[in-house]
Amino acid sequence: MSKLWTLVLVASVAYSAVSGTGAEVGAAAMEGAGAAVEFLLATGGLICLWSGVMELLRRAGAVDALARLLHPALGRLFPKASRDGETLSALTANVSANLLGLGNAATPMGIRACSRMADGSGKATAELCLLVVINTASVQLLPTTVAAVRAAAGAAEPFDILPAVWLASAASVAAGIAAAKALERLWPE
Repeated sequence: MSKLWTLVLVASVAYSAVSGTGAEVGAAAMEGAGAAVEFLLATGGLICLWSGVMELLRRAGAVDALARLLHPALGRLFPKASRDGETLSALTANVSANLLGLGNAATPMGIRACSRMADGSGKATAELCLLVVINTASVQLLPTTVAAVRAAAGAAEPFDILPAVWLASAASVAAGIAAAKALERLWPE
């Protein structure tokens, strides 16, 4: 990928030199760099704010309460993993943290669940693939990063996308689970 970007950059500079638009290209590059820094600072500040809110939710026990609610459903989706309490606990905590938009907290729990679900053969089990699908599609009740980007871009109501996000992410999780289960039937372990 770096070779591709280098090629595009060299071609752009060469074209600007040939066409006599070097000054405009330089000005546009400086303007773009300034806008990028401004955008990153605005977005970073909002992400820090929402990360703090999410940390308060975690400390208040919202993640644990959600984990208790999800425990029975995840036990049915992951019957082999549910036989091991520690694996199911890591799995439940991972999904709960993702639901609350705590991606940073979800990642270590997901890695722990994955390492406990691995069978040692170097092949991914059906349940491990299902966990990856659920994490990739990940329904989020509060998509704070997207809201932060929308706010930094000037959206008047950055969270007005919530119903669409909930619907689309629920549909993608359902489709992912259905596809994973269908493929599991086609190629059983």
